[in-house]
Amino acid sequence: MATDRISFQFISEPGDVNFGGKVHGGTVMKWIDQTAYTCARTWSGSYCVTVYVGGIRFIHPINIGDVVRVDAHVIHTGRTSIHIAVDVYSKSFEDQDFQKKTHCIIVFVAVDVNGKPIPVKKWIPKTEKEKKLQEYAQKLVQLRKGVYEEMKPFLQ
Repeated sequence: MATDRISFQFISEPGDVNFGGKVHGGTVMKWIDQTAYTCARTWSGSYCVTVYVGGIRFIHPINIGDVVRVDAHVIHTGRTSIHIAVDVYSKSFEDQDFQKKTHCIIVFVAVDVNGKPIPVKKWIPKTEKEKKLQEYAQKLVQLRKGVYEEMKPFLQ
């Protein structure tokens, strides 16, 4: 059975540190990719490739030794694409509640063994919040098309 959400939880480690003593942004991006890939792979039932990561917003730093939670959930599907919203939270062991630290959207395309895109099961929002998230994803699709047109001369 395909699920539309997944959550990873772990402790940030000393090896995740940047020069400022906080968790390195690249490490957070790796966590985002791993969690989102697992969500996309679970939803599609096939191998997926990352085609877009956008709007990544580092809201607050993550401290070394914090409990980190990475939540990923499907917010839109195209014919072969799966749009995943990812939120990263953390808290110290002394804190009761997690605080949002990072947010982004990552898009995957499901592919077959030859790397050719294949159709994915349609995701249908059930709640008002899910409907708003799907609208958000669809707006971002349109924005990306404009960005792509601007980038096109530099992609060759």
